[in-house]
Amino acid sequence: MTSLPAFGRLSREMTFMLQALGAASSVLRRVGRDIARLEKSDRTPVTIADLAVQAVLTGLLQRAFPEDVLVAEESGELLRRPEAARLLTEVVAAARDVLPEADPAQVLAWLDRGAGGTANRFWTLDPVDGTKGLLRGGQYAAALALIEEGGVALGGLACPRYPVTATGGSFAVAVRGAGAWAAASLDGVWTRLAVSDETEPARCRLLRSVESGRATDERLAEVRRALGTTAPEVRMDSQVKYLALAGGEGDLIVRLLRRPGALASAPASAVRENIWDHASGVLLVEEAGGRCTDVLGRDLDFWTARQMERNLGVLATNGALHEAALEALRSTAPAGSVERTADGAA
Repeated sequence: MTSLPAFGRLSREMTFMLQALGAASSVLRRVGRDIARLEKSDRTPVTIADLAVQAVLTGLLQRAFPEDVLVAEESGELLRRPEAARLLTEVVAAARDVLPEADPAQVLAWLDRGAGGTANRFWTLDPVDGTKGLLRGGQYAAALALIEEGGVALGGLACPRYPVTATGGSFAVAVRGAGAWAAASLDGVWTRLAVSDETEPARCRLLRSVESGRATDERLAEVRRALGTTAPEVRMDSQVKYLALAGGEGDLIVRLLRRPGALASAPASAVRENIWDHASGVLLVEEAGGRCTDVLGRDLDFWTARQMERNLGVLATNGALHEAALEALRSTAPAGSVERTADGAA
């Protein structure tokens, strides 16, 4: 197919989504890999790319849907530090390529807009999901999703290093009830995504992060043994894993708990997932025919708070392997101690 289908009542939102993904891609191409960075309180890096993409997409959202709420990963807090003066200047310069009116005050205001809570309708944004992948030369994505009445209605990814053709990057979008699609360029050929038809757990291909801690490695090895799979793991950073799953390039993603606790209950100490780390990718997988739950098999909650308070971890599969994966997780309980991985996904 050469163009996306009509999306009914969400046609305006889809037009904005495509504009936003194009703008994100433009900013990411401008800043490249050799970019200044700071360290956040959780010891993860934040770069010009993270901040400039979020500022630009917030400015575009303010034009298109001024009343809509935004829940996003970054804020202007870091750029207000004295040592961040140069970084702020570079973020403003990158933002001006798309929004000429950008200045330091406006950029800080745009960044701060994403710090609020959820609403009946809101957008959630991870401007650079997989920042370490960006810096390493691996996979990363800009991820934007629209949440309405408790569910993900629209999702999109800009993936500068993940080709859907032989070379280059790609874009992917999904609309609830209307399918998931990917293309090498926004004005190129859009292909409908479909998960694999694998039904044999022994051939299950696990998609997982490039970097992980020892506890994660051990736990996932247990799950693989329970499934009986000997298929090679597919390692990549960020929500690009969800796109790979949606396109049939893998069969399973497991996001384990980040604190000790039994799989059969919700330990008070368990760290909940950020909604922006999963919303877009989950919709891509579901609209491509897959299934996504938490590790207990419960529906995923993207609505209650900035974190997925009602869930423990994430399990995404091609659908046919979901029950086998849940059984593998149950049979290898307790979940144990799982270290946080480099990009927030196991």
